[in-house]
Amino acid sequence: MERRASSMEILLFTATLVAAASCSSSQAAGSKSSFDDNFSIMWSEDHFKTSEDGQIWYLSLDNDTGCGFQTKQRYRFGWFSMKLKLVGGDSAGVVTAYYMCTENGAGPERDELDFEFLGNRSGQPYLIQTNVYKNGTGGREMRHMLCFFVDKVPVRVYKNADYANNFFPNEKPMYLFSSIWNADDWATRGGLEKTNWKNAPFVSSYKEFNVEGCQWEDPYPACVSTTTKNWWDQYEAWHLSDDQKMDFAWIQRNLVIYDYCKDTERYAKLPEECSLSPWE
Repeated sequence: MERRASSMEILLFTATLVAAASCSSSQAAGSKSSFDDNFSIMWSEDHFKTSEDGQIWYLSLDNDTGCGFQTKQRYRFGWFSMKLKLVGGDSAGVVTAYYMCTENGAGPERDELDFEFLGNRSGQPYLIQTNVYKNGTGGREMRHMLCFFVDKVPVRVYKNADYANNFFPNEKPMYLFSSIWNADDWATRGGLEKTNWKNAPFVSSYKEFNVEGCQWEDPYPACVSTTTKNWWDQYEAWHLSDDQKMDFAWIQRNLVIYDYCKDTERYAKLPEECSLSPWE
């Protein structure tokens, strides 16, 4: 298989996501496609609704169930952005997930890239947990405090190696998903803070989905081949810019609260990818 840029040298954990009403944002132009153009409901269609013009999408969680959607297409790699407004106020126990996965279930051989926004009590910041699965194996969590826009700012860099390995998920096309669900057995302070169902329904909203990437076509899409025509074949797509390095360094110093690569109690021998520098 040819190496190319979702072998992408690095996975930049970035997106255009609204963290909370208390944070401010720059404006971004979005496509005018409707929800039905890009997505399908995974479960609980009665917990999904749209604005009158179809441009804002709402998922709700109550004591019965949550809700989720997925793209109709799979992608080999690309740039994906969406404005996501998380549950405001007391959101302890609630998880809003935005992720990519090779399957629409937790299969034993799946590849997956996770953003999970972990709710908290009123006045406390959201936490964002990221994770990477390769062939069904995860355990690569990082957690950051979040009270800003993740707007082309690299929250996490996950490097590939120049040899065949079992930690970088670069071989299978993925769907993009989002969902809202109850996880009060672990999400907030390790499960000490439970979901207050008096505040239900909990609602997250979405708008301005954009994708620029390699859409999968069987048996193999032409865009996977390395050329000089696409942005993902350029040096800039494989490396951090100087400004991104500065942003990334600030985030590592100030916002990281857990990094599996520093958890020597959990891993007597750290996973091999932990030895790869995110700066090169």
